[in-house]
Amino acid sequence: MISTSGITLRYGKRALFEDVNIKFTPGNCYGLIGANGAGKSTFLKILSGEVEQTSGEVHITPGERLAVLKQNHYEYDQFKVLETVIMGHKKLYEVMKEKDALYAKADFTDEDGMRAGELEAEFADMNGWEAESEAAEMLNGLGIGTDLHDKQMSELGGNEKVRVLLAQALFGSPQILLLDEPTNHLDIESIRWLEDFLSRYEGTVIVVSHDRHFLNQVCTHIADIDFGKIQMYVGNYDFWYESSQLALSLMRSENKKKEDKIKELQAFIQRFSANKSKSKQATSRKKLLDKITLDDIRPSNRKYPFILFKGEREAGKQLLLVEGLTKSIEGEKLIDNLTITINKGDKIAFVGPNGLPKTTFFQTIAGELEPDAGTYSWGVTTTRAYFPKDNSKYFDGVDLNLVEWLRQYSKDPDETFLRGFLGRMLFSGDDAMKKASVLSGGEKVRCMLSKMMLEGANVFILDEPTNHLDLESITALNNGLIDTECTILFTSHDHQFVQTIANRIIEITPNGVIDRMMTYDEYLESPEIKEIRERMYAV
Repeated sequence: MISTSGITLRYGKRALFEDVNIKFTPGNCYGLIGANGAGKSTFLKILSGEVEQTSGEVHITPGERLAVLKQNHYEYDQFKVLETVIMGHKKLYEVMKEKDALYAKADFTDEDGMRAGELEAEFADMNGWEAESEAAEMLNGLGIGTDLHDKQMSELGGNEKVRVLLAQALFGSPQILLLDEPTNHLDIESIRWLEDFLSRYEGTVIVVSHDRHFLNQVCTHIADIDFGKIQMYVGNYDFWYESSQLALSLMRSENKKKEDKIKELQAFIQRFSANKSKSKQATSRKKLLDKITLDDIRPSNRKYPFILFKGEREAGKQLLLVEGLTKSIEGEKLIDNLTITINKGDKIAFVGPNGLPKTTFFQTIAGELEPDAGTYSWGVTTTRAYFPKDNSKYFDGVDLNLVEWLRQYSKDPDETFLRGFLGRMLFSGDDAMKKASVLSGGEKVRCMLSKMMLEGANVFILDEPTNHLDLESITALNNGLIDTECTILFTSHDHQFVQTIANRIIEITPNGVIDRMMTYDEYLESPEIKEIRERMYAV
């Protein structure tokens, strides 16, 4: 178990945390959430001892081992991959190294033999003889094949290093796991492996993630950082969000409507408690949810952007016809003889392990790249708005405040009108006068979404729009795209985002295109699709 008493962290006059008292118990997985800058990663560093608090104490049950997902991808470059994983169990690794050093001595003494015997006993107690096979199994589960296990870490790519460091954190079953964005750079199969691992994990897990599907799958509790405090809630992210929004609606309701709102909230708790499909940890979570009362549900203070995409004109039935489209970049053929038809009302997720073909296709149909061969033609009634993966050209070196920046894309130059759009995206008051060139990644994305809402298009092309956004903005964008009647072409690594928006899935593979009218989960679970994918990705 790990707990805190009176944790306070101050930077000058600003208090990031103030008198935080919280307990994390074994068998539970806690999703640590909060707006950007709330201190999620910093709190994990306080728990691990990497950052020293101003006052207060962190308490860990004596004898329990804590492991952390490391963020320094170059720290182990001089070590082999398998060794790096085993280093996650510090005591075991120290015993291994001392034992090996003793046996390597040319003048092995009786005292050395006595010490070696002690080390062998410790080694066996820590299940050391299974260490290499367990480390290898973890690496394989995370997509690091056996051919890489004896390579130096310096030989691996960035994505591969992240997976090895995740295996290091998980190795040896530590009693407490601290994971900061563990799904970053993982493919679908690796994320599923991690979800399954954590669902069976008997220790304490505290995780920071912007992946709502992952939080829903693994979390038994949500720890919400707001105004320097941390409030604990039973349930996963969806339960926290839906119940807090209902509670907020109840708080704002007039007295005559409150009785109906209370009944709605009670029904929601009962419905969610009975739904075992919400998580692999549903059994343990259901026991907790069954005990929830209305007093346990509090409205969230979090602010959500308001996102609504509405076309100024209605599009015709056929929006886009692509015939024989081919495009290479730097000698690599990314799109080969692609033929598809996009119809009105399609909400298409372009999926697949390689992002370059998807981005290249979007850039081509948005008019930023010329195809090498083939054609594409937009319907005469279509108007398009494009969200590129790289938005730097819209902001770098731009000496305009946000009102002036947005005015470039608006038919109405009135400042009050423009401030209204910026206010929807949480740029109110003096924030609307920020310079566009100094915005954070998340702020730039919110500005791009304001621009797209102003354009009144009926077709939206979005390339990884959830990158850089916090959970609140992702949720708002997700809901906005669900509600719109416009046609959507998009890519995203956010499982829930894709599952809840898309009614059609397209995957551009090296040997053709897979195109199905179905949800993302149906696509992933279909035996037919799995067989087709294996064939199309075969070398």
